[in-house]
Amino acid sequence: MTDRSTSPVRPVWIAEQTRQVLSQRGHAWLLHGPSGLGQYALALELARAWLCEIPGESGACGQCGSCHAINVRTHADLCVLMPETTLIDRNWPLGEKAQSDIDDKKRKASREIRVDAMRDAIEFSQRTSARGRGKVVLVYPAEQMNAITANALLKTLEEPPGDAKFVLASESAHQLLPTIRSRCLGHAMHWPAAPASLQWMHSHGVAQGQAEVLLKASGGRPEDALAQFGSVREVAAWADLPQAMVRGDSTYFKQWTVPETVDALQKLCHDVMAHQFGATPRFFDATALAFPVPVGALSGWSQSLAKTRKTMDHPFNVGLMQEALVAQAKFALNCRD
Repeated sequence: MTDRSTSPVRPVWIAEQTRQVLSQRGHAWLLHGPSGLGQYALALELARAWLCEIPGESGACGQCGSCHAINVRTHADLCVLMPETTLIDRNWPLGEKAQSDIDDKKRKASREIRVDAMRDAIEFSQRTSARGRGKVVLVYPAEQMNAITANALLKTLEEPPGDAKFVLASESAHQLLPTIRSRCLGHAMHWPAAPASLQWMHSHGVAQGQAEVLLKASGGRPEDALAQFGSVREVAAWADLPQAMVRGDSTYFKQWTVPETVDALQKLCHDVMAHQFGATPRFFDATALAFPVPVGALSGWSQSLAKTRKTMDHPFNVGLMQEALVAQAKFALNCRD
């Protein structure tokens, strides 16, 4: 995963929300919304602003020693709590013990935020600020805290150290403990307008036609769209997916992962169902969905995909799994009774 949070190109919708949150007081924030809207980017902008030596109403200056230290991942007053796999993907350093355990192959990098990392973060928040601007703990994605890890954070959120701030960023806030949500000020992420999203994607080298297809395929979520950039199958063949599934063509998903396959099929199922009820499709053009399908068949298909999503990271045979998923899609889309 490429971490674009240090890119000089700042999305306009993140800049607007940075100003909005900074204008309010609070020691703990929960940034929430669907994936692809920039929760992590906004959380990092807030951390930069809170720790900046010469901050303004719009956020951090971007030039001082504090801003530079965050850019190079060495700020003494910023603690970033993520699953170890996410820390590695986003080029944040692991803790010394975690790095040693993984290097020595004692265990694999964790996909959850570990409780020992949370305890280290709480101890960090209680120490004196190194630069004198307070301390910040950034948690992302917050829903990756298990119940033990989340409970370890509760007391500190309720009675925070005087100069510490917490920012939790989540793409599935409903999975968080209610006690965690109640101790934070909530901020619902803004959906950016399509022109702003397309302009931002262009600044990252995505051509006009590609950007429009990717943004449509992601349901208007620019970060998700940009993450798909470079995947020719997504850009060139996205419009062909509905008819490929009607034919039962499992070769369409050649080289795809199971999570990518499930995600694409859920989008197709959603849009076919929306089209049946006269609503505007979200991920595909309506012309690609011009076939009648009984609502019962779509409902059953949707439920089956939801069950598959819960186990899609298990080590199944990818080819056989995709053949089964395509067979389900073909059956549902060709059902007329």
